[in-house]
Amino acid sequence: MCGIVGLFLKNKVLAPQLGALTAQMLQVMSERGPDSAGFAVYGMGAPGTVKLTLRADEETAAHLAIAFAGRFSIPAELTRRGSHAVLVVPDMLETEVRFWLQAEHPGIHLVGSGRRMELYKDVGLPGDVAARFGLDVMTGTHAIGHTRMATESSVTTDGAHPFSTGLDQCLVHNGSLSNHNAVRRMLRHEGLSFETENDSEVAAGYLTWRMREGASLKQALTDSLDALDGFYTFVVGTESGFAVMRDPIACKPAIMAETADYVAFGSEYRALAMLPDIEKARLFEPEPAKVYVWEH
Repeated sequence: MCGIVGLFLKNKVLAPQLGALTAQMLQVMSERGPDSAGFAVYGMGAPGTVKLTLRADEETAAHLAIAFAGRFSIPAELTRRGSHAVLVVPDMLETEVRFWLQAEHPGIHLVGSGRRMELYKDVGLPGDVAARFGLDVMTGTHAIGHTRMATESSVTTDGAHPFSTGLDQCLVHNGSLSNHNAVRRMLRHEGLSFETENDSEVAAGYLTWRMREGASLKQALTDSLDALDGFYTFVVGTESGFAVMRDPIACKPAIMAETADYVAFGSEYRALAMLPDIEKARLFEPEPAKVYVWEH
């Protein structure tokens, strides 16, 4: 049993409230997942740059900034939040920086990357995790979050959601996949790599692969209905979009709210109850095996 929340803003006036609203939604889902939590926020990005969200403590981040400046002859644009740090690099250097991190700084973990996406996750109560990273002051257009109750693996930061396997793409999942090992083997053959044994990372990887092959987000999710066996609810974020899909029998709970200003998702209605003008929202339960996509 896990909790999922998501908020996609149609009205940019609400952008300064995105983090605060998401933090409240995440905290409400604590009972569904008290072990660990995480979230992805799609904020502003500078043209021609990519954000690399890294897991690094204060001392490690300080050393990294010095080493980066020495290696690439440009100042390190590095912002620390809790146990994570966001390193902004020029597009043209992204691949080289990734290889450099892997070779020279193997103790630093790459959590996610994107032009706009920053991704944070850690062990602990969802409210504590949100506060640790300062979610309440983050701004942007959309965000997704997850509270985890580990039932099939250890309680670790690596096992926490969201999972990101592509630029500006991440996924949170409530449920369980029965054929994830077979799909993981297939995706490895296609050139994808995985950091954990978590089935949710496989779901994220499948979407990355299909979109890399030219499928739209909606088509990639539709294809996953045939490729992934099990019971699940997926909420997905991309640079410009937000998507929701449930398995064909809709095993896991889900509720959505839509107004002229936003679209919101929660595993339970109480995660949505504090949203602005919620009493005017169109409330609905996502249909089984139907893909819902909103994009800017």
